[in-house]
Amino acid sequence: MRRSRHPRSSGPEGTAADADYIVLAVVVKPHGLNGEVWVDLNTDFPERLPEWPALEMVGRGAPRRATIEYVKGIVGGRCIVKLEGIDDRDQAEAIRGQALRIGRKDIPALPEGSYYDFQIVGLHVFTSDGRDLGRVTQIMRTGANDIYETDSGVLLPAISDVIREVDLDAGRIIVEPVEGLLDEE
Repeated sequence: MRRSRHPRSSGPEGTAADADYIVLAVVVKPHGLNGEVWVDLNTDFPERLPEWPALEMVGRGAPRRATIEYVKGIVGGRCIVKLEGIDDRDQAEAIRGQALRIGRKDIPALPEGSYYDFQIVGLHVFTSDGRDLGRVTQIMRTGANDIYETDSGVLLPAISDVIREVDLDAGRIIVEPVEGLLDEE
């Protein structure tokens, strides 16, 4: 399953997370002298950031439009970005700690069967025979596949043998418990 990372619970410098927006990156520090900045990423697709419309920068003052010219140096959960209008180190320093966000309504659609993490977290999980397993509270990354954790402590591998249906409109996930998955100790 392809998806972006789960959105942060709060924005930079005390700005509350807004349910209508997803934080994609937070400016960490300047890079070089030409206005480039290092950002902490909150997306699995940083190379797509320049393509995304309607980005805003928030953190100090009113939100303002932000356009990413390019992305480079992707290393783990960080990369270097060049923002339009940020052309020297002083301007880059002035945006330290600010967040780049996008409105949920402006996020590009994913291919069928792929979901953004924010779409999965909060969904109610039921087994195919109707047992309530709680709501997804977080998504853990592993080398092989993601793991959905529910508020009842159940860990579900995000694989097609287990996750049978994701119904965003109904707010639920149907799982097929494979042998040993839900065994009581």
